[in-house]
Amino acid sequence: MKYIVVIGDGMSDLPIKELNGLTPLQSSETPNMDLIASKGVSGMLKTVPDDLNPGSDVANLSIMGYNPKKYYTGRGPLEAPSVGAKLDEGDVAFRCNLITEDNGILADFNAGHISTVEASELIETLNQKFYHYGKFYLGTSYRHLFVLKDEKSASLNSTPPHDVVGENIEVNLLKPAHDKNAVLLNKIMEESKDILIKHPVNEKRIAEGNLPANMIWLWGQGVKPSMPSFSDKYGLKGATVTGVDLVKGLGIYMGLNNIHVPGATGYLDTDYCGKAKYALEALETHDLIFIHVEAPDEASHSGDLKEKIMAIERIDNRILGKILDEVPGYDEYCVAILPDHPTPISLKTHTNDPVPYSMCSTSNSCDGVTKYDEFSARKGVMGIKPGYEFIKSLINYSNHE
Repeated sequence: MKYIVVIGDGMSDLPIKELNGLTPLQSSETPNMDLIASKGVSGMLKTVPDDLNPGSDVANLSIMGYNPKKYYTGRGPLEAPSVGAKLDEGDVAFRCNLITEDNGILADFNAGHISTVEASELIETLNQKFYHYGKFYLGTSYRHLFVLKDEKSASLNSTPPHDVVGENIEVNLLKPAHDKNAVLLNKIMEESKDILIKHPVNEKRIAEGNLPANMIWLWGQGVKPSMPSFSDKYGLKGATVTGVDLVKGLGIYMGLNNIHVPGATGYLDTDYCGKAKYALEALETHDLIFIHVEAPDEASHSGDLKEKIMAIERIDNRILGKILDEVPGYDEYCVAILPDHPTPISLKTHTNDPVPYSMCSTSNSCDGVTKYDEFSARKGVMGIKPGYEFIKSLINYSNHE
C-alpha cells in the first residue's frame, strides 16, 4: 500500500461575506479534492488540543501521528535539525523571525518576505555581535533560529509575531519581564534594531522601496524533544516534501527522509508541480509521503483572499491532479487531503478548530460525501477524531477489506 498525504497549511477558514457566506474552500474550483471526497470517506480532525497554542508545530506533529501533549516541547527545537543546529543537554532553541519594527510597532512579521540571501548577511552580523550569548542559525527567508545554553529560559512566555502585527512591541516581549533570562533576551531583541537598521542589506531594501528587516523576534522556545521513529511507530518508511524548516525538522526527528525540491520556497511562489513530481518519484522507494504546502497560510496571514483561493486551486490542480493521474500505477494506494489548522482570513492567525479531511483508497467504498470543505466533511462517516489518530485511521481505512 502506498500513501500520499497532502497538507494545505491554514487552508481551512470561516464563511466570508465577500464570498456570499462561503469559505475559500467552498468557493474554490477543487475538482480533485472533491473527487477524493466522493470516492472515499471524510471527517474532522482536532489537530490542536484546547490547552495548546494553535501553531503549525503542534498541528503538523499531530497530523504526522504523534500526540502533542506527550511529545511537544516548543517550535524552536522542532526546526533545529533542519537548519543544522544540534541541541545538547541544557540547550534551548528559539524561533527567530526577522521582522519590521516601526516606531515601537510590529509592522510586519516577515520583513516583506526578505530573501534567504539577504537574511544570511544579517544573521552573520548578529552572530558577530551576540556570539557571547548564543548562536543564530540561518533558515529560510525570515525564519531562523537562536540557541542558548540556559534550560530555564524554556519556561518563558513568548508570543508568535504573526499574532501581534500592528501592536506595540514592548507589551508583547518575553515574560515575566523581571526574569533574568527574559531581561537578557528582550535586551538582545531591542539591541538588534540598532545593528540591523544600519546594515547595508536594509539600506538597500529601503532604497528599493522594500520593508527593512530591522529587528529580530524570539519566540516558540523549547528543549530537544524525544520521540520514537515513524517506522517503529507505524511500520512505514516515510518522507516529507516541503519548503518549511519546521516540517523538515519534524521529519528528521521522526526518521523520515526530507526530499529536496529546488523550487519549494515555503511561500506563495512555491513550485507546486515540482512538489508533486518529486513526491511521486519518492513514492517508488517509500511507503508514505507527506506533501506540505505553506502558501494558503501565508495568504491568510496577509489577509489576501484572492491569493488564498489561488493557492488552494493550485494545490488541487498542480499537486492533487498530477498525483491522481499517476498514482493508479500502483495496485494499492491511498490519497488524503487536509489542512493542519484553520487560518481564517478575517483573523489573520491560527485557530484550534477542527479541520476537514478526506481520503480515498483502492480498497474501500465511499460514505456519500461529494464535496471537500469544512461543512461537507462534518457529514462524513469518520466523525471527529484527535489529530494524532489520523495516521492510524489512514492505515486502518486503507487496509480494511
